[in-house]
Amino acid sequence: MTIAFGIDIGGSGIKGAPVNLETGEFTDDRLRIVTPQPSTPETVADVCSQLIDHFEVPKDVPIGITFPAPIKHSTVRFIANLDQSWTGVNVTALMQERIGRRCIAVNDADAAGVAETKFGAAKNVKGLVIATTLGTGIGSALINDGTLIENSELGHLKIRGVSAEKLAAAQIRKAEKLSWDEWAQRLQEYYSYLDMLFSPDLFVVGGGVSKKHDKFLPKLELSCPIVPAELRNSAGIVGGAALAYEYFKS
Repeated sequence: MTIAFGIDIGGSGIKGAPVNLETGEFTDDRLRIVTPQPSTPETVADVCSQLIDHFEVPKDVPIGITFPAPIKHSTVRFIANLDQSWTGVNVTALMQERIGRRCIAVNDADAAGVAETKFGAAKNVKGLVIATTLGTGIGSALINDGTLIENSELGHLKIRGVSAEKLAAAQIRKAEKLSWDEWAQRLQEYYSYLDMLFSPDLFVVGGGVSKKHDKFLPKLELSCPIVPAELRNSAGIVGGAALAYEYFKS
């Protein structure tokens, strides 16, 4: 059994679990710790260390840490859901120093997309997969023939002059009290735009709202299938673990 460890850092909680990379399943129950406030690099790194200690992760197990921001060469470009002091921080270097382990930092949406490609709704799909996460904003991942194209940030494409996530995120549906039909019309506009720009072979839609996919996905008409994510809340941990294993294997 091949094992790696995934940590998913979010604005409200930090979650971790060991992952069997042959099946994509956790080998132990996931542990969630409330994100500290203020959520500075030091306090968040301490929580990640707690997770490692809790699971008694062996020294040789690679660790993938997913982060809610664009990560370029391990460094945070800008941040929305954690303390602003993260901007410009090399997350990989910080975590390796704090926890003393082999680890890498990756964007959370990218990790979720990789998880769906390896173990979920996009497994064995050839060509271009666009995985999106509908939540507070819109996260995205581009995977072409199994290879991740990092930091796509397609939720910030402009529609009607504003970022798409300001019109079509799941949080907007709730905030504006949109009906499923009204929201589906906005999603149609967004996914049609992505369809035109990229001509993907598959769209995968994640986020908590994907549990209710039957209320909106069947209403969308695109040139390729659009399906709900399968891994849901475990996708970040699984994808982070998988990316860490691949990175240190090479």
